[in-house]
Amino acid sequence: MWGQPVTTRRWRLATRSGRSTVSASVYCQARTTCHATCLYARGRSASRSTAWGGVFFAQEGMYEFGSRAWGPQPVRNLMLNSVQSALSAMTAGDIGVKTPVDLKGKRVAWIIGAPALNQNMTATLAFGGLTWDDVEKVEFGGYGAAWDGIVANQADSVFGSSIAGKAYALEKSNRGITYPVMDPEDKEGWARVQAVGSYFYPLYATEGAGLSAENGVHSSAYPYPILMTYADRDASLVSKVTNAMIDTFDMYKDAAPGADGWALDKQRLEWVVPLHEGAVNVFKDKGMWTDDLQQNQENLVKRQEVLEAAWKDVNSRQHDSDDAFQEDWMKTRADALKAAGMDPILERW
Repeated sequence: MWGQPVTTRRWRLATRSGRSTVSASVYCQARTTCHATCLYARGRSASRSTAWGGVFFAQEGMYEFGSRAWGPQPVRNLMLNSVQSALSAMTAGDIGVKTPVDLKGKRVAWIIGAPALNQNMTATLAFGGLTWDDVEKVEFGGYGAAWDGIVANQADSVFGSSIAGKAYALEKSNRGITYPVMDPEDKEGWARVQAVGSYFYPLYATEGAGLSAENGVHSSAYPYPILMTYADRDASLVSKVTNAMIDTFDMYKDAAPGADGWALDKQRLEWVVPLHEGAVNVFKDKGMWTDDLQQNQENLVKRQEVLEAAWKDVNSRQHDSDDAFQEDWMKTRADALKAAGMDPILERW
């Protein structure tokens, strides 16, 4: 049903607190975040680490999660990884691009079957007031192939991470690498970004290919990866896993690039997906929870309730085809969110 797995991910965490031992492990073979979330949803683990698309799109019922088999999911976060690396348009350094507006007319990679990556590039283009109609869309069968295409001068830009291995390869190639500047003071530009990618935030990036503390760039980012679970998971277990991530931080912070992004002082508690009750209890105990955070939490939970009701509404009707179902869901979803005074973000995909 979900295709043959082509990659393997392993995540394991164990710690001891008093007499109790917490152990959470997942061994997922997955080709997309949707497939990996499927394995998780079947009860393979108490929580899992995923890309933002496996959480945000799941909550919203967009793209793969808008199919009959899925629908909006009651997902919850435990912790978010936030580092000083850019998540933006990784661009060849030989074409004179300074800001996203300079991507007009350039060859931009479109990854077949990767809606999250393409939506991210849509948001980056929006900063410059551009859409895909303003660039030359070059299709690639995979993320790695798109990077290779830039090195081979088949494309000029791809959405990615500045700490990706392919970013360093591009930096060392004849083309070099550059990062379009996304000025945090450009309020209109950032409003356009967040209108199509509410999960983005401004970041002064200092980690990655061609970057350092002395040579940073104003760019964009979002939490990645995300430790997520479902709303119905036991709060006590979720609290233990969250505390384990915090208590053992010094043991794993240098284990891999970006691992230091799990630090307690780097947690973004106000984001676009609600936290699990068990994680909230941990942050309350740490004195980090505020009235504003509680209000945001309640608003996000309410959004999920609106989406759930809209999904039930669509499923109460008969549809002649998957396409008809999809059309009904997109319209019903958007109408329900608007009626509740909420932004649909996307009305079609």
